Amino acid sequence: MTNLAAFEDVDVGDELPPLHVTLTPEQVKRYAEAANMPGGRFMSEELAKAEGLPGQIVPGNFSLALFSRLITDWSPRAGVMRLSATFRGLVHPKQPLTVSGVITEKHSSNQGEF
Repeated sequence: MTNLAAFEDVDVGDELPPLHVTLTPEQVKRYAEAANMPGGRFMSEELAKAEGLPGQIVPGNFSLALFSRLITDWSPRAGVMRLSATFRGLVHPKQPLTVSGVITEKHSSNQGEF
């Protein structure tokens, strides 16, 4: 499903087109700096290992940003009002990621938008 036209076009169970991305270590570092997230774990392999991690990791809110991108790439008119996640593992730069989503509920606002 691409180029969402209207609320009526969405059905519970619909899958959003997946987003495939591989983040570079530099992208992760720049994101952490821009988000004012100090911590070696986001800056480099060496600093992350000094903190006892297996290597540089992606901040959790960067993962949430990718999910927001999945939604707005699917429907540029869509807005994210609330987003939550359960993090089940570490995400590392240079690791191919597939971000996916399924419509589990749909609600119309008073303005007829979703």
